[in-house]
Amino acid sequence: MNEQDDQRNQPLLAALDIDGTLARPATLQIARPVRDAIARFLAVGHHVVLASGRSLVGVLPIARELGLDGWAVASNGAVTVRLDPRMRRGYELDDVQNFDPGPIVRSARAVLPGLQIAAERVGWGYDVTHLFPTGQLNGAQQIVSARDLAGRETTRLVLRGPGAGRLLEVVRAAGLSAVLAEEDWLDVTGPGLSKATALEKVRANLGVEPSRTVAIGDGRNDLEMFGWAAHAVAMGHAPEAVRAAADAVTGTLDEHGAVVALDALHVGAEPIFS
Repeated sequence: MNEQDDQRNQPLLAALDIDGTLARPATLQIARPVRDAIARFLAVGHHVVLASGRSLVGVLPIARELGLDGWAVASNGAVTVRLDPRMRRGYELDDVQNFDPGPIVRSARAVLPGLQIAAERVGWGYDVTHLFPTGQLNGAQQIVSARDLAGRETTRLVLRGPGAGRLLEVVRAAGLSAVLAEEDWLDVTGPGLSKATALEKVRANLGVEPSRTVAIGDGRNDLEMFGWAAHAVAMGHAPEAVRAAADAVTGTLDEHGAVVALDALHVGAEPIFS
């Protein structure tokens, strides 16, 4: 067996975004073809790692529905867990990256006094300055004062409201990581974090070759993940900038684009890994 054939026999690591890639954010229902494609991919010895901007309590139900036993990345790389259905909680925390939200909370409120702010509490939900609409945050919400919220370390901070995009450079200038998910929604995590930083640690732990990594996603917070993967696949409905950053574009969510991409790998149609 030559080196090329040996490489083809090594497992792949597929990093999968959730919202807009595997499921519609409003319903979080995963279509049967998507579940079946993931099962086929796992059955031949490959790895699936969920990589989401969602908090841990938002990722875990998806992992359970898919029957995953391995790793998952939440909060845009700030939280990494080992999944094991045999455990009482079904997981154990592997890496949690906290930061001090105080300076950003104070700066943000000075610029936009009416801003809604949420700080993640891993495995539970969020402390919030105002209640967020149902479905916008995962888990429970507890209203606290901005001072109390600013005084507790967190893994992920959400800044929501008209003009939130104006704070992007303020956050980055403070040395923190930020993703403008929407014009009125800014996600903030600790310095140098992204889905890619967490996935690289997972890849090393799994012993997967860097050349055997693939990422499938549809959002701005997938761009670093695309740069990390040997092959990046954008969903057909993704913004133009996301599609332009990918090596390939698959179908939309309605067209089960993730199924097409995973099955192409599953059946061995892997010219990108040759």
